[in-house]
Amino acid sequence: MDTPLPTESLQRWLHEQLFQQVPSRIAIIDRELSIVQANPAFELSFGECVGRKCFRVYKGKEVPCADCPAKLTFADGEIRHSEEFGTDSRGNFTAYFVHVAPIVAEDGSIPYVVEMSTDITAVKKLEKEKLEAERLAAVGQTVAGLAHSVKNMLMGLEGGMYYLSSGLKKNDQKRLQEGWEMVERNLTKTTSLVKDFLSFAKGRPPATKVVAPNALAQEIVDLYRETAAQSGVLLALEVSAETRPAALDPDGIHTCLTNLVSNAIDACQMSDKPVTHVVVRVREENGTLIFEVIDDGAGMDYDVKQKVFTSFFTTKGGEGTGLGLLTTRKIVQQHGGTVEVESRPGLGSLFRVTLPRDRLPPPLQEEAGNS
Repeated sequence: MDTPLPTESLQRWLHEQLFQQVPSRIAIIDRELSIVQANPAFELSFGECVGRKCFRVYKGKEVPCADCPAKLTFADGEIRHSEEFGTDSRGNFTAYFVHVAPIVAEDGSIPYVVEMSTDITAVKKLEKEKLEAERLAAVGQTVAGLAHSVKNMLMGLEGGMYYLSSGLKKNDQKRLQEGWEMVERNLTKTTSLVKDFLSFAKGRPPATKVVAPNALAQEIVDLYRETAAQSGVLLALEVSAETRPAALDPDGIHTCLTNLVSNAIDACQMSDKPVTHVVVRVREENGTLIFEVIDDGAGMDYDVKQKVFTSFFTTKGGEGTGLGLLTTRKIVQQHGGTVEVESRPGLGSLFRVTLPRDRLPPPLQEEAGNS
């Protein structure tokens, strides 16, 4: 026996019960962005709201949001999902995930949209606490690494001073020379560490302006071409004519590419291949700017790959401070991007900097003009 379909009155009752009892916050919004109906869960969070503009209720604004999901759904009839932030009726910060769907009339028009939002404030607070814990852990790791590096350099300086002192007492020119070389070597390492650490620790925002990515890459290749040639490495540049100018911090990106190209040349020198190559590549895909530095040098195993972006990790022994790639990652993150590595022992490495254009910081002159 077929189950009878619910009557219209029963359907209406079911809809009303769902609207009233569902724990999610539900609001019906008209084309003027006024709330015409809201369920108890919504009013518990945002107070009496019928007849008020949604942007005032959600966020305390006087004008509609530029990317208002309700307004966009009225325009194209598409269902939308977005993460939003606002203020509840008690003035507290609130985060919520909202689903917006059109209510379509018989004539095909959209007189209303329905917004169903789920409170994710607690989740966001946990994410913030986790990020803070990770930041503090990174600070501790950095300080510990710095202390260890400085201790090693001080021991080297003490050793050099001992050689100099004993050489002077014995009038031993060879011992004096060895002592001076030890002091000079450790002073150079100390200077390099301090400069790298200050560069990493600087908290200035990116000094962005509209520049040509291809030109930035060309500068780096021109800078390292002779160094690469002296090391027996063929350095090449591959750029796409489709790559458009972008808002970048030219000094910051210069630092990133310098670190990557320098490391690639070093990796090639560690290889036993008669001829090695480093390629700097710039391209754009789906609104994302991509810089790549590829080498066919020594490559890295899994354990090394996991450590390359951690504080004070270096494969250069006493010649490196371990802050180059850490600084690179920081600069890339300031641009809203990511840096990743692919590598296999004996085959080489690929470092890829990915910068979505919609996440790049605005040019400073544009910010000044709008202030």
